Amino acid sequence: MTVGCGEPRRFAETNASVAENYNSMGTTAHHVRLLHGKLSHEILGAFFSVHTTLGHGFLKAAYQHALVAELRTRRLAVATNVPFRIREKGGIVGEYRADLVVARTVIVGCKVAEFLTAVHEAQLLNYLKASRLELGLLINFGPRATFRRLIRSSKETPL
Repeated sequence: MTVGCGEPRRFAETNASVAENYNSMGTTAHHVRLLHGKLSHEILGAFFSVHTTLGHGFLKAAYQHALVAELRTRRLAVATNVPFRIREKGGIVGEYRADLVVARTVIVGCKVAEFLTAVHEAQLLNYLKASRLELGLLINFGPRATFRRLIRSSKETPL
């Protein structure tokens, strides 16, 4: 399931509005319960902080290192380049490496692109399936800070 899909330009504008208001949002103002809501709020806060500080134009590695540092200042456990094996009929047939896993709960996929695409989403959904984790955040350090929340369907069989 994808939350917030749509035409890339419109989606980027929506996320820009979210970024502008993100820190002023009170979690009690809206009675929506999100899967791992507090944790994803911290991760996205760190993401927007890094994007605001560095701006656009660096390579993915620079943003990823800055994000890891920011998450750790927020006292969150972060693992990088985390391997997840893909199994078929009892054997290992492949391996994915997730950019970040925060608090052993959320996979964070980092991108530097004009906009996020369905291919980016599919990649993160495969990471979720291979890892057996439920929540992924696809974040884009492109010209506009954009993100997508992806949730692995409970109907899917883990790899």
